[in-house]
Amino acid sequence: MNKTVLITGVAGLLGSRLADWIIENKPEYKVIGIDDLSGGFKENINKKVKFYKDDINHTCESIFKKHKPDYVFHFAAYAAEGLSPFIRKFNYKNNLVATAEIINNCIKYDVKRLVFTSSLAVYGKGEPPFSEESPLQPIDPYGIAKLGCELDIHIANEQHGLDYCIIRPHNVYGIKQNIWDKYRNVLGIWMYQHLNDQDLTIFGDGEQKRAFSYIDNCLEPFWHAATYEGASCQVINLGGIKECTINEAADILIDVMGGGKKVYLEGRHEVKYAYPTYEKSQWILDYKEDIDLKEGLTNMWEWAQKQPKRKRYVWDQYELDKGIYSFWKTEKK
Repeated sequence: MNKTVLITGVAGLLGSRLADWIIENKPEYKVIGIDDLSGGFKENINKKVKFYKDDINHTCESIFKKHKPDYVFHFAAYAAEGLSPFIRKFNYKNNLVATAEIINNCIKYDVKRLVFTSSLAVYGKGEPPFSEESPLQPIDPYGIAKLGCELDIHIANEQHGLDYCIIRPHNVYGIKQNIWDKYRNVLGIWMYQHLNDQDLTIFGDGEQKRAFSYIDNCLEPFWHAATYEGASCQVINLGGIKECTINEAADILIDVMGGGKKVYLEGRHEVKYAYPTYEKSQWILDYKEDIDLKEGLTNMWEWAQKQPKRKRYVWDQYELDKGIYSFWKTEKK
């Protein structure tokens, strides 16, 4: 009998690409996928995935009951960190409340291990590079939600014996990313802008430092997070090993695209320098940076140019308009 893996957010970047990797490399596993298609696309999902278009908060338990997954990868989230102060209720419902539903069912149906993707946002302000032992002091509701999920998972382990591995990926990019969302995924935003004859927008002076992570480098380590004994009950940073400024990342992409112009907008509430240590992912998950930023962007740009003309996602109403940045303001209806 086939073993079973459940992936939430299976139509997004992480979920769709991990599903591809498992199907190609672990044929003994059946892949079940959940996604409400609010941020991903059905075309991303491998045809061998048993797919459920569902809201995790509504019908999650019936899927657990039917398929009884061995491992669960919980990738579903709305990772618009900068937007989260203006959509607080949506942020907590889709990140914190949805994760509580996943945790409940992992406990109830005896899942062998839950792999949860947290975020570098849990570190907030501090002195980078952030190690897994660095203080956790998020500065926005998205980071707070992810930290709340982490704490709840720890409690589920202590009280109910739930095995887990918490992964803190950072700035993951690549083929099958949603480049039509104007609020997240800066590299994808720039590609969309260039494809539509727009300038590449940068918030503030562009000297913010980040480390970008190409999705293909992360796929096997994600699998190891579920299956390696040494990953049990661990918190692990995963991703890029070389930080760069936003200006430098834009320059690399402009070179890859053969054109593009940077334009600077008002700064926003964000951490200036946010990049992690990576050694733990190498020791425990066998992480290797086989593809660097330029090669990864080249691959993604070739893919982006072949994509259909999808309508760009724009919030028509925020929960809170007060203090919203000029570049996100919407017209009153």
